[in-house]
Amino acid sequence: MIDQNNKEKHILETVDKLAEEMVDFACRLVAEPSTVGQEMSVMTVMENQLEHLGFSAERIPLDQGSLGEHPGFATVPWDYENRHNLVAVEKAAGTGGHSALFNGHLDVVSPEPTDFWDQDPFFPQIRDGWLYGRGAGDMKSGVAAMTYALHAVKKAGFGLNAPVTIETVIEEECSGNGALACIVAGHDAEAVLIPEPFGPTILTHQVGVLWFKVKVKGSPRHVLAAAAGTNAIEKSYFLINGLRQLEADLNQQEIPAAYRHIDHPLNLNIGIIHGGDWPSTVPAEAEFHGRMSFFPGVTYSDICRQIAETLEQISKSDSWLREHPPAIEFYGFRSDGHGISRDLPALALLNACHKSLTREDAEEYIATCTTDLRAFQHFGKGQATCYGPVAENIHAANERVKIDSVIHVAKAYALFLARWCGLT
Repeated sequence: MIDQNNKEKHILETVDKLAEEMVDFACRLVAEPSTVGQEMSVMTVMENQLEHLGFSAERIPLDQGSLGEHPGFATVPWDYENRHNLVAVEKAAGTGGHSALFNGHLDVVSPEPTDFWDQDPFFPQIRDGWLYGRGAGDMKSGVAAMTYALHAVKKAGFGLNAPVTIETVIEEECSGNGALACIVAGHDAEAVLIPEPFGPTILTHQVGVLWFKVKVKGSPRHVLAAAAGTNAIEKSYFLINGLRQLEADLNQQEIPAAYRHIDHPLNLNIGIIHGGDWPSTVPAEAEFHGRMSFFPGVTYSDICRQIAETLEQISKSDSWLREHPPAIEFYGFRSDGHGISRDLPALALLNACHKSLTREDAEEYIATCTTDLRAFQHFGKGQATCYGPVAENIHAANERVKIDSVIHVAKAYALFLARWCGLT
């Protein structure tokens, strides 16, 4: 009878043998432009690969009818017709183990402006041990790693004593509705691992995040009489400056212990601004969109109230805005933060797997962003964390992921399955 150590050694050797195939799969995922609303081509690549590897893939739709009343559902200004997630469940071959779920998102942020890139962002290139392309790090290579971790266990000739789910979703970058739809459809597990590109670290805390947009009215005039009009774009600056003060105040409040070592952990980002329609006309309307983060323990509704109250107070100090108050709308992310202990059994075991490969404990990661962990922490049943490859320039030009780290993640995940689920 083969002992556990030799079984694990064989699994790790199998990952190495599959490494080239795994990287090729990551490249094919990167080659598909999968910004919001355009994800179905990459889902087709994923579905075909799952079938090729012997997994049966199920399409999970995002039904606004069933999701709309869920407390985690984020309102968005688009529809979900002909868009779906994918889930493949490997059934237990034995008994006595713990279930596991790998979650990865296949949506990516826009690569624009593409002239900032050294190459076509959707033409994957490998140079000096790095894979380049939009989504290479965030997080298509992680999806390849988690998929091949389970495939390697099977390829090595072993079954598992508990079911394992491979889940690829959309809208991690804007709403979280993809992962939520899978939970509502009944897909969950006792341990959830997400290979976000924060390196081989164990994520224990992440902030809450929300999106909002503000519409501002002005009074249009020909520029020959500009003083008689009101410039909606310039009034937007006034409001943004006030929100910057709120950001500063939030960073000076009582900071949770996990975040005290981070300089400026909460961030406001004004990500979109547009207004006016003619250089020689005082703009009558403007709109800006923002993202605000908030600490674990602060609720989404509370931070929404603070933003709305801030805009109201700023408007009272301006004669035009007092009579023409801006309109605020919250959409997209409505994600509360969370914090957990790295001593939870699943996280401790993941650390042990990392240590088996590196002889060192994994570092703890305190995130100043949000991930799909939000759905599992607040609405799931399992212990969930992120542990992923090393990437650079995510959401920026020349995004890249270190290939060796992708293989490392696949090995750590395969070891985790062997120990958490149990081998047959």
